[in-house]
Amino acid sequence: MKTIITIVAASLTLFATAAELPAGMIKTAKGTAAIEREGQKTPAKAGAALMASDRVVTGADGSVGITLRDETLLAVGPNSNVWLEKYAFDPTSHEGTLNATVKKGTLGVISGKLSKQSPGAVQFRTPTSILGVRGTEFVIDVKDGD
Repeated sequence: MKTIITIVAASLTLFATAAELPAGMIKTAKGTAAIEREGQKTPAKAGAALMASDRVVTGADGSVGITLRDETLLAVGPNSNVWLEKYAFDPTSHEGTLNATVKKGTLGVISGKLSKQSPGAVQFRTPTSILGVRGTEFVIDVKDGD
């Protein structure tokens, strides 16, 4: 009986890990750019998966282009720190959530299916404001000290 319980528990763990889909993918990366995940830093390279709760950090010469699963496009500029706090997307209903924080630097956004289907489900935060998105294009610029 103990063996069966162990096998079931291991199967559930594998299923939970496999079910966690990436939020998106790095499409372009230039200069100094990294993905921070669970305390570990890895270079941001084209083709790398971006998970919910990841941070993208760029240096003075860095930039990163990201495509999320709902076709939202993100462009992280130099000297930036962007945290993808929460991301969920149902490709069938186009519902879910996207919450991100721009701690510093610039972030260009072209919203995808999620903001069009689920008004109010997409929010971008800065140290001083919250922006709710309902299908649009915009740029956030957070200066040092703002």
